[in-house]
Amino acid sequence: MKIFVTLGTQDKAFDRLIAEAKKIKGHDIFIQNGYTRCDGIDHLDYMDQDAFIKHIEEADIVITHGGVGSILSALKKHKKVIACARLKKYHEHTNDHQLEIVTKFKDEGYILALNEDDDINELIEKAIHFIPKEYIDHQSDFIQKLDDYISTL
Repeated sequence: MKIFVTLGTQDKAFDRLIAEAKKIKGHDIFIQNGYTRCDGIDHLDYMDQDAFIKHIEEADIVITHGGVGSILSALKKHKKVIACARLKKYHEHTNDHQLEIVTKFKDEGYILALNEDDDINELIEKAIHFIPKEYIDHQSDFIQKLDDYISTL
């Protein structure tokens, strides 16, 4: 099973998620680690959008920080997503908005959440059998409605 782990481009380290990724057993793992130091696992600090999407497309499971962009990028490609929120108390972010984002997506049935007391390998096993709610992107509908409205002015 191919797993793509992305920590995003936040300028704060996310050592907790790297530590969890190092615990993963029996899977092919690639990490986009950003500012976080990453040794002993195949990784790349940063990549362009095309490479990022390619890694998502090739993955069976995407493990990500709690950023909306990364979560939606994986959901739009119909991937199983495990998200771990960056937390203020660990200086991983300036506030806990990612916790709110992850909780909302999890409660809606789109993703699984990796919390502090979870076992990453058990969560991956759960993800294998998890059937996420289908994400429907309404952006094109919104743009069309906005365009229609503007053309009436």
